Amino acid sequence: MARKDGSTSALTAPAVAGIRRLSAVDTVRARISLAVDLGLLAPGEWLPGNDSIAAALDVSPITVRRALVALCREGILERRRGRGGGTRVVDEPARSAVRETEAYRAAGAEVHRLIDERLVVECGIAHLAARHASAAELSELDELTERMDTAADWAEFHRLDELFHLGVAAATGTEAVQQHYAPLLRELYRYYLPYPLDYLRGSNAEHRELVAALRRGDAAAGADVARRHVAVLHEAMFVGLSGGAR
Repeated sequence: MARKDGSTSALTAPAVAGIRRLSAVDTVRARISLAVDLGLLAPGEWLPGNDSIAAALDVSPITVRRALVALCREGILERRRGRGGGTRVVDEPARSAVRETEAYRAAGAEVHRLIDERLVVECGIAHLAARHASAAELSELDELTERMDTAADWAEFHRLDELFHLGVAAATGTEAVQQHYAPLLRELYRYYLPYPLDYLRGSNAEHRELVAALRRGDAAAGADVARRHVAVLHEAMFVGLSGGAR
């Protein structure tokens, strides 16, 4: 795919092109609708605020607002006004109501490919970070894990999770690593769906384990934690997507 600097990414694939054909509004509609279809967002569950969703899904707040209005019309969400109001999943949401989810459902094989690429890169990052991370960088990673433990919703957790992994990459002290890893993470995050907060907080234990290995300078242990942390995405990410069998 062409980037702003005119270069071409090695991540180009038909599935990525498929979701890129969607408008920003439709990507938000598809991701939230698919999360409801897969049971990741439960009936009656309240969504985070528009600004938080926008930051997590890398779109504008007005895009989120338009997407949520459309999902309300489509029988998936409802808006409650007044004190304590907001947007929630309806008690009996319409299933498979947003045809744009098919671009994501068809992307299972590409998602697994990106996970494999991230696995290889992230193991190397952990190995290098164990040798080069400074005390200040480790303290910043500790702070991010603490903030993830108290994140109010999946949107806030996702933003902190991204900062954490970019922070580990920065701790390698190798600019080329950061230049390759950040776009890779961004490509995979294009497929990010809302996940239950309890599940996300459970993954934070591995973040803490990784920081502990980096602090000890244990490159092998750090790489092993990174391997386990990323490999589980093959079973946990985009559960039920067609074309995703390995």
